[in-house]
Amino acid sequence: MASDYALKRHFNGDAARLIGGRIRAVHPEFDVEGYATEVESRIPGKELKDRVLVLTEGLRTRLPAEYTHAIPILLTILGDELAEGEGMFNSSWFLMPVARFVEEYGLDHPDLSLDAIEEITKRHTGEYAIRPYLEHHYAPTMDRVAVWAQSPSHNVRRLASEGVRSRLPWARTLTVFVKDPRPVLEILEPLRSDPSEYVRKSVANNLNDISKDAPDIALTTALRWLEESPTPETNWIVKHGLRTLVKKGDQQALAMLGATGGEHVRVPRLSITPRSVTIGDTLVITFDIENTDERAHNIAIDYVVHHVRKNGRSIPKVFKLTTLELGPGERRSLEKSHAIKEVQTRRYYAGEHAVDIQVNGLVRATERFDLRT
Repeated sequence: MASDYALKRHFNGDAARLIGGRIRAVHPEFDVEGYATEVESRIPGKELKDRVLVLTEGLRTRLPAEYTHAIPILLTILGDELAEGEGMFNSSWFLMPVARFVEEYGLDHPDLSLDAIEEITKRHTGEYAIRPYLEHHYAPTMDRVAVWAQSPSHNVRRLASEGVRSRLPWARTLTVFVKDPRPVLEILEPLRSDPSEYVRKSVANNLNDISKDAPDIALTTALRWLEESPTPETNWIVKHGLRTLVKKGDQQALAMLGATGGEHVRVPRLSITPRSVTIGDTLVITFDIENTDERAHNIAIDYVVHHVRKNGRSIPKVFKLTTLELGPGERRSLEKSHAIKEVQTRRYYAGEHAVDIQVNGLVRATERFDLRT
């Protein structure tokens, strides 16, 4: 259920029966089959978020009209807290409409709703549900998030980070944090060396979001974290949190991660075969890389494909290749296969495409191939 398409297929009448059956066990008057029939009639043609909303609206009309009475019923169906590594989309995906219920109907009861979000996130996630509360009840919500960042539950600590991400996928942008990310960084401080990989991934993604709008603040924060918290956990967070800046060739970010000497590296040979391809083919990129300096350097090597768009312009896409140490005067040969295949986030158009070899963010060689569609 990793993709939006794969996940949306699960939100149907069977999902309604699963949710409704759990509710009826504690609220006997809940009409399970009526709920399932309504869902089946309303979901055709709808995408994931709209399907979830259909299930949420069906809950609203079948639970007690008073929100404060409906929420305790929903909290009884949550189940046990997820353990580390137990994916929310594998075992508790069906709770998405429950989280959406709090998001849609609970704004008039922020304390109760934030309590509910804390419990939901232990079994699923509250990263989307919390966002209206940040917009309409900013101060008390941020106070609660700060408490969550100190929680013994890795799921709740993860919500503290994920819930305040400015550019969370599938969610509307939190412009207040785009303009000023400092409140977010205050939340992240106690999480910068978290023992949970689940939390660390969120912190890194949050730092990466910040780097897109406030690169100087992200870099200053990352450097301070590395100095004050020299742990493998913090190092991992910084490495992954600066990935967008690294792909853009930001020299400060690269230096912070130990990359040196890009200006001393050259690519004397670059070959792309075949030179003319169609969708489904595979490019083979081969090149030599040489350190012209008298000392060794740690280098990060990427390749950049400039995809032609419908209007004829090109958009670069950076692909990570490898990191390595090149000794003084050392020369190596490298090879990479690159499949030209359709993906959900990219559409191909015919034309001449360029491929760059990038060393520590610096373009060192360029070749081209033709794509026929």
